[in-house]
Amino acid sequence: MNLITDPWLSYRFKDGSEQQLPFSAIVDPNIVDFALPRADFHGAAYQFAIGLLQTVMAPDDSHDWHALYLNPPSAEALVSYTQQVTHAFELTGDGPLFMQDSEPLDAISPSPISGLLIEAPGANGLKLNTDHFIKRGIAEALSPGMAALALFTLQINAPSGGQGHRTGLRGGGPLTTLVLPHEAESSLWQKLWLNVQSLESWDYPTPDYHSAELFPWLGPTRISNTKGSEIYAYDVHPLMMFWAVPRRIRLIIEDQVGTCQLSLTTSSQLCQQYRTSNYGNNYDGTWSHPLTHYRFNPKKPDEAYLSTKGQPGGIQYRQWHSLSFVDIEEGSLPAKVVQDFMREKSQFFDFEWGEAPRLWAFGFDMDNMKARGWYNSEFPLINLESDIRDTLLSEIKVLQKLAQEVLWHCRTQIKAAWFDKPKDAKGDTSFIDLQFWQRTQDLFFNSIQQLVSTPDGRLTPKVAKSWLNGLSTQAMDLFDEQVLTSFHPDRDMYKKMQARRYLTGWLFGGKQTKKFKSDYKVDDLTVDNLAANGLTKEQTL
Repeated sequence: MNLITDPWLSYRFKDGSEQQLPFSAIVDPNIVDFALPRADFHGAAYQFAIGLLQTVMAPDDSHDWHALYLNPPSAEALVSYTQQVTHAFELTGDGPLFMQDSEPLDAISPSPISGLLIEAPGANGLKLNTDHFIKRGIAEALSPGMAALALFTLQINAPSGGQGHRTGLRGGGPLTTLVLPHEAESSLWQKLWLNVQSLESWDYPTPDYHSAELFPWLGPTRISNTKGSEIYAYDVHPLMMFWAVPRRIRLIIEDQVGTCQLSLTTSSQLCQQYRTSNYGNNYDGTWSHPLTHYRFNPKKPDEAYLSTKGQPGGIQYRQWHSLSFVDIEEGSLPAKVVQDFMREKSQFFDFEWGEAPRLWAFGFDMDNMKARGWYNSEFPLINLESDIRDTLLSEIKVLQKLAQEVLWHCRTQIKAAWFDKPKDAKGDTSFIDLQFWQRTQDLFFNSIQQLVSTPDGRLTPKVAKSWLNGLSTQAMDLFDEQVLTSFHPDRDMYKKMQARRYLTGWLFGGKQTKKFKSDYKVDDLTVDNLAANGLTKEQTL
């Protein structure tokens, strides 16, 4: 099976129908997306396609890029480009196999194919019978196509595996950020091509399509059980970042008719097991993967850059400015495809509010080897006026900082109402954060819309007051829902009302809120506002 010439990817058409077709189908204007059974596979398919397009047909400059964005190549033309690398995308056969080890690993005992899924319970979990929430047997038989996607997804997201099983080039569970058109029903070609960079934007040597420096599986694995076996960015071609292979894996695909347990389609071949060994390629040092946001220490710029990972609480607007805009003082570098879009491609797009392109961020939230969750968020991608950019970015941070302060006090008082000793309380309370960020997101972007329309890039008193009032309302509503929803007699009611009073008092008279009102000349809240929350003006002082 070849991943370029064979029909293995499933696509969704404008009319909602789905069909399995070869890779060259991405140029069909009627195809609007991939149609895959898992969110992580969906994200992986985008990365696979973007990496392949960047590898075989990078445009010369932004104008060539734009011409192809408006008028994609024919399927025949795309085939002529991809034919250059078909030898590297064989999933089965006798030669080098896509993203698999150069050795057959015959001496290794096979493992169930479900082990390729990042959230699947490991051998220890199965032995101890602790797979309570994510059960064993979720994918005991896969079609070759689904097995290929599972393999690719693991290699690009590989978490710490212990005992020499290497992490991915971007670390375990990296956050991926892509640019999408504003219209959800834009063609799949446009969604992918938006994230391909021109050679003018990303200058690199002409790739050798038969080199292991580009496709690592075309050569022997660099066994990493000794010092000095690390692989650094200068050891390989820059495009290899799309095709890094940290795990030593061989799929076992057999001629057997059956049903794929993920796609629920009948397949003439099934993959039920794989072999894996440790000490695969060990990627070290600073990398700059084009689809990932990186952080660095501005005071120590020589230190290795760190890729951003998913965290409890999801991907919320508090990260939006970091994922969208370069901020050297903060040590924040958006993904290169985002930087390239803002720098080179934004001239071709309308940034009117409601028509702006979208920023798509997704990835696993990993706790070492354990997947805690998968997050997927979209935000508007706006263009900041260059002459007031720094001012706008500073005001955006002010809005976000105030939201973080309000959330901290809201969460603290909810815990004070729940527990006798809140500081000693254990457990995951990230759901409080998640609800707060989701409830205030529309208000945040409404404020941003008004902010970017100001001539000097500064918050007006009206916008500042609306933001503070909105945050206060949502914080109080969230507290009431979490603490005061019971109608039964409650011995802890005094403690709960005291916590509510502390929260209300801070919202209307805390140090940070007073400073915010002073800085932006926000009028004091009226007596009616205070009375609605059970306070007099004196109680907020």
